[in-house]
Amino acid sequence: MKTGIQILLWILCGVLAYFIYNSITGPIRFAEVKEERYAKVISNLKDIRSSQEAYKSVTGKYANDFKGLVDFVERGNYTITQQRDTSFTYFNEEYKIDMPKDSVMIDTLGTVAVRDSLFKKDDRYKTMMNVPGALNGEKFTMSSKIIDKGGYKAPVFEATVLKEVVLSDQPKDLLSREKAQVSVEEVNGNAITVGSLTQVSTSGNWPVIYDRKENK
Repeated sequence: MKTGIQILLWILCGVLAYFIYNSITGPIRFAEVKEERYAKVISNLKDIRSSQEAYKSVTGKYANDFKGLVDFVERGNYTITQQRDTSFTYFNEEYKIDMPKDSVMIDTLGTVAVRDSLFKKDDRYKTMMNVPGALNGEKFTMSSKIIDKGGYKAPVFEATVLKEVVLSDQPKDLLSREKAQVSVEEVNGNAITVGSLTQVSTSGNWPVIYDRKENK
């Protein structure tokens, strides 16, 4: 009887020790997984942003879907121009004399492929719509539109993915806590996003630490 009680106590101690250990190491492991996956997701979002900015510089608006964006990167070209100051004289009818006038001339020098400019020989733009590590092959959600800002019609875009897609295999309690983050050192809210459909912005909602990691 005494031996049985001792064995039971040892089992309970072992279970308790496991829960204590897991309560300490669980958040640490979660943070490591989170930071690694977020870095990959943010890298893709930066590629999407660069491609969208190139698209806008050529077309005056943002792409509304990834097919159009990838096709643009694959086949699009930038026009290379050079601006130079010039002057000439013209006859002023009011004063009946020749007068000088300054002007700016824009010369077209040629074109450069968008793909070469943004990605060199890398073809990762073909898969930038895929959420890295997503267990079910999820893709980023992306859309664009024109908004009115003080009478100015401004093109905007947004690409986003929910945190629960990126961390779907992680403990639910830690994921819930992560989705409620509010800190300058964290990705706030329940999603990782670049751009905005309500503001004229191409910024991402991640902290600068993820930019530093990429530049190392």
